[in-house]
Parts: sequence; C-alpha cells; structure tokens
Amino acid sequence: MALLDRINGPADVKALAPEQLAPLAQEVRDFLIDAVSRTGGHLGPNLGVVELTIAIHRVFDSPRDAVIFDTGHQSYVHKLLTGRHDFSALRAKGGLSGYPSRAESEHDIVENSHASTSLSWAHGVAKGRAIAGGKTRHTVAVIGDGALTGGMAWEALNNIAAEKQLPLVLIVNDNERSYAPTIGGLAEHLATLRTTQGYESFLEWGKTTLRRTPVVGMPMERALHGIKKGIKDVVAPQGLFEDLGLKYIGPVDGHDPLALEAALTRAKNFGGPVIVHVITQKGRGYEPARQDEADQFHAVGVINSETGLPFEIAGRSWTDEFSDEMVALGAERPDLVAVTAAMMIPVGLGDFAKHYPGRIIDVGIAEQHAVTMASGLAYAGLHPVVAVYATFLNRAFDQVLMDAALHRAGMTIVLDRAGITGPDGASHHGMWDMAICGAVPGLRLAAPRDGAAIRTALREAVEVSDAPTVIRFPKGSVAAPLTSLRQEGSLDVMADHTDGGDIEQLIVAVGSMVPTAITVADKLAAEGRRVLVVDPRWVIPVAPDLVTLCARASRVAVIEDGLEVGGIGSQLSTALRANDIDVPVRTFGVPRAFLDHASRGQVLEVIGLTPDTVANALI
Repeated sequence: MALLDRINGPADVKALAPEQLAPLAQEVRDFLIDAVSRTGGHLGPNLGVVELTIAIHRVFDSPRDAVIFDTGHQSYVHKLLTGRHDFSALRAKGGLSGYPSRAESEHDIVENSHASTSLSWAHGVAKGRAIAGGKTRHTVAVIGDGALTGGMAWEALNNIAAEKQLPLVLIVNDNERSYAPTIGGLAEHLATLRTTQGYESFLEWGKTTLRRTPVVGMPMERALHGIKKGIKDVVAPQGLFEDLGLKYIGPVDGHDPLALEAALTRAKNFGGPVIVHVITQKGRGYEPARQDEADQFHAVGVINSETGLPFEIAGRSWTDEFSDEMVALGAERPDLVAVTAAMMIPVGLGDFAKHYPGRIIDVGIAEQHAVTMASGLAYAGLHPVVAVYATFLNRAFDQVLMDAALHRAGMTIVLDRAGITGPDGASHHGMWDMAICGAVPGLRLAAPRDGAAIRTALREAVEVSDAPTVIRFPKGSVAAPLTSLRQEGSLDVMADHTDGGDIEQLIVAVGSMVPTAITVADKLAAEGRRVLVVDPRWVIPVAPDLVTLCARASRVAVIEDGLEVGGIGSQLSTALRANDIDVPVRTFGVPRAFLDHASRGQVLEVIGLTPDTVANALI
C-alpha cells in the first residue's frame, strides 16, 4: 500500500518514521504531476513545497494550530495531507477548488487568492486567539518571496514585530519567483541571505565544540553569543528582519525534511514571532517545469505528463491582440511605458519588454504602487500603460480614484481576464471593475468586442492625456471579428431587425457579450420583435448618443459581464433619469454574489447570461 494512500489527515503524517518522509514526498510529486496534467492547475508552486508542507503538518497541529497559505496556489499538497485525494475534477464544477476552501475542510482558513494578505490574517488569528485565552495555539503563515513585495505584508510585519509573546511562525517560501523571478530590493536582500546557509550550522558547531572545552569553554561561548549580531551582519545580513525585532531562522533547505522539522520546531518553541526562511525550487522534481524559463509551470492547462507539452495548441487570445498592439505603439511613441505587477508574461507585456527593455517597469505584487507610480510617470510627461488582471484592480481603487483621476493623470489601465474567468473561482472573477470604475470622476472605460476593437481602443486610450482610461477584455481565445452594420454617432450598430421602423427593443451589448446580444436579437426577431443591437465600445461614461438612441426605444436591455449593481445598466438608467427619459431598462449581468469555480460557460449558464435565458426573459 502506498504511503500517500494511508494519509487521511495530519495525524497520519506525524506517525511516519523519518525514513518514510522522502518516499512520501516522491509519491506526492508523482501524484501531482499525474493529476494536474489531466485537469490543469498550479503545478510548479506545489512541486516546490512538498517537503515544507509535510514538515508543517508534522510539527504543528492543524486545525488546532492555524495554517494560512498566502495566495493559496501552493495548497494542493496541504489538501492531500488533510485527506483530499480526489483531484479528478480539480477546479471544475463540483470538484476541489484550486485554492484553500472552508467548504472543503476545517484545515482551510483563507480562501482569498490575492497575494500578500497572509501575514495580516495570521496576525489577526493569533491575536484573536490570545485575547480569547488560546495562547498555546500557534498560527503559521506561508508566504512566498514574491508576495513579500506587496506593501500589505510589510504593514503586517510592522505590527507583528510589536507582539513579542504572540505564537506566530512566518515561513518565507523563497524560490526567487512569484509568476516570474522576484524583483526589487527585497529580492536582492533575500539573495544575499541565500548565500549564507552555513551560518546557523556554523554557530551550532561552535556552541557544541566550546561546551566540550574545559575551563574556557563557557566564557568563550558567552563571548560568541555576544558577538552573534556582528557575525550575522557580516556573514548573514538579515538586519532587515531583526531590526524589526523579529527572530530569524535560516536559510533552511526546503527539501531537507529533517532540517525543516528542526527549524520549525525551534520556531514553535521560541515563544514569539519568528521568521523561518526556507529555500525551495519551484517545479522541483519535474524536469519540464524546471526547464520552463517563463514561470516554471506556475499554472498549466491539460498537458502530457511525460513531456510537459499541451495536447492542444491554444488559439489566439485576447491578450495576444493587446500584446501585439503595444509593440506597434511602442515603435510609434517613445513616451509609451508599460507597468506590470509581477505578471509581465500573463498580461501580455513580454514582447514589449523584449523590444523596449528600458520602458518596462515591474513593481512586484504591488498594484497600489503601480497605479500611483504611473500617475507620477504621467506627470513627468510619459504615457504609462498599467496591465493587470481585472480582479486585482480591486486592490488599487483608492489609487485610481485619488492619485490618477483626481490629478487627471493621462494613463491607461488594461484589465486582462475581465468578467467571468471560470476555474479559479470567486476571488479571480473579474466582475467588479466596471462598478468600481463607474464611481471615478473623469475616468473612461472601453469594453472591446473582438481583437480589432482592442487595438482600436488602445490607440484611442493612449491619446487621452487628461484622465485615466481603462480597457477590459476577457480570458481565453479572442472572439471572431464582428463587423458593425453602420455607426449611429459614436455607437456601432451590430444587428438591426427594425426594417427602418420604431425600435421596440434596444439591446446595449458590452464587450465580450456582443455575440450573445446578436443571438438574442435573432431570437427576438424570429418572434416578430423589432430589435436593434448597439455596441457603445466606450461604456463609461454613458455616451450622449446612447442616451439619445434610448429615447427612441420602447424598451432597453443591457447585457454585460460585470456586476448588475452599479454596472453599465445602472449607469445608463441614471443617465436616462437625468435627461428625463422614461424608458424601462433591464440589466442582464453578474449578480452581487461570490461565484464558485466552474468553466466560464457553466458559470454564465448558472447566472443566466446565455442567449436562450436572456431572450426568454425579453419575449
């Protein structure tokens, strides 16, 4: 019987003999490579934390001790060790989440897959338990070196350092990467620490040797302890942490089970906050991942487990269209600069970086800094393009509002993976952006319907010098080109079933929902309805031409893949009321709810954003 088959919880992990740990780690890696290659998911991060996760569950007592994973894309090993072995529907409807999930297990605490939050969570959990009298319960946070580039992590460290008796263990999983190699001053500091792995062993050797030395041994040991800080400053300059008042242990080989257990046991017994610096390899044990220079298989689709190659070649994506146009614009405009938050390749800025290496800025996992810094770039006479996933714009709302918009910064924010994204679940759906942006004075937002519209919108956006502009598009393969029938002012007419007569039903289609709107119009026309479909392209603010057109319609419907509450439909209703136009507006969008992981199509069906559902509601 395989070792992994006998693991149904942390108690089973603790019961293993030390010589069984390496075989268990190999079984876990074999399982992950086989299972994730069938479903897709976060493979590289999990291969890198196998021994670390095993050690955590041997030293600590989950769920009595809280284990919190930053971002959570490295939680697959944790799922296995806490008894969740069915990965057949990983990230699919009804299957395991790709992140920790309270609905799955009492061992999971934080479901939010946005980075740099774990230390704040850990501080709150530990402090809350201490206040409630649970000081003997430990809290463990696992945070990557990439997530440590986020400002929220340092806000938490500042407060944690003042909690001298709080039983907190902060594990820095240092693999030199987030999606891509970690950058910045912190990365350089950790790089220095990585070169000093002999420090702790040297100090322990010194203590043991001196204690055996007659007469002078103990005084020399005390002297050694007295100059400990000086030695560290020279040999292992971890002052960054110790100056905060935090105990530092490491660096520790993250693939040595016994070394990990020893370090974590020391941290557990310390009696206060401790940072344990662990060196790991992303993609450990899987050569195709280790050879992948881009992100070491951070996330993969369905692949051949033997070769690491995908079974199907993906078609051209929305991101590809943006990427190509950025390169073209870069040649035309020397003032154009690109900004990314640790996701240069996923958001399509890799080619721009190759062509214009002096005009790409990677700020790390720091979306707030990215937006405000871009506002400064705009003041300096440049036009920055900040590219992030739509879900991560949530983190920088104040900066968009008070730094970019208030100061009329000529900058463009490009939101990849807008709308329903599917398998990554609630925290990754890009459904909040239009409601957020709609509250920002002066901001303009475009929702392109296809690849050509992305290129056009980007060119229009970078011409705006007195306000922030936003362009949003979804995940996946780009829609087939959709040519408009004609223009009505600034609006593109996409379908016309009115025969030149009155508009019985006007449908306003937003971005990727244009194909759905066209199909809905066809269904309504088959029922004898006079229907017109328009694509405003720029949906925030509401175009005066759209208000005028709505006045000619008997009824208006808005189809959008953003929130119904505060979205484009809500904004249009407000604009019509402001112009004393009494036309009923019905919005079909995303409900105000956290939506579970499933395919994009399945989620759209659940929330009623399919042609049949919308058409039946309008008949």
